[in-house]
Amino acid sequence: MSSEGWFRDGRRTPSSTTGDNGRRTPSSTTDAEAHRARLAPYVEPHLARRRAGIPHPVHDFLFTYYSFSPAKLLDWQPGWPDSGSADLLARRRALVADTLDLLRATAARTPTFACFGLHEWAMVHRADRTRHPVPLRLGATGTDQVVESHRIACSHFDAYRFFTPSAAPLNTLRPGRDDRPAYEQPGCLHATMDLYKHAFRLWPLVGSDLVADCFVLAWDVRTVDMRAAPYDLTGTTLDPVGEAWTPIRIETPDGKQEYAALQRAFAERAAPLRDRLIHGCDRLVAAGA
Repeated sequence: MSSEGWFRDGRRTPSSTTGDNGRRTPSSTTDAEAHRARLAPYVEPHLARRRAGIPHPVHDFLFTYYSFSPAKLLDWQPGWPDSGSADLLARRRALVADTLDLLRATAARTPTFACFGLHEWAMVHRADRTRHPVPLRLGATGTDQVVESHRIACSHFDAYRFFTPSAAPLNTLRPGRDDRPAYEQPGCLHATMDLYKHAFRLWPLVGSDLVADCFVLAWDVRTVDMRAAPYDLTGTTLDPVGEAWTPIRIETPDGKQEYAALQRAFAERAAPLRDRLIHGCDRLVAAGA
């Protein structure tokens, strides 16, 4: 028996067939193939570059810092209870609970939009070496001046922990590894990208449709993150449509305005994905009770 429908926001619900064990399995033409076709423009160029040994300063992050393999990303799974197992659910119980706490705390916090992406600048403040083998757009002295002339307010630990020793004391916040729920806020670009991490760490209990939605959002956020970074990436081509990298000059009033507007748009896109993750975690908690 097959099933297909539509969510209220216009997204198609996955069509499927019911196997002999009663679990939903993908219909190859409408689920697995559609999933692969959607993600191929992001994944295939990365795999080709990886085979050729060519790094990409923007896109590699989605496949290296985030440790979900391209093969798993392309593998469509419907989500609990039709994918995953009771044993996996039991092993993920603590992770589900911790993820749910973090997502709820983030959703409940008022977003802020005044960091202007300065975390990337603080990672190269007064440093002898940068994180990418490309020049700094304003040079070392100009980059340091931007950091020192702005208020730094990074709430995301996994960005803050890469601040240089000279920049770390300049941050007005002190997020730590174990107190993320006390700091994470929905305006943060990295908190938005991490929705992808939260989804794939619970895959296949969390279905591939939600993982893919979070991945595509993380991709767009990462692109803006590196457009606002201090690096000069002139000549870099951005997947999936082949557009050229251009900077967001956050050191200028116009650049700040552009960055904040994009931040707000990402927060709006992230909110329903965060809600879907919260709902999914609630279901997993109930199933494992």
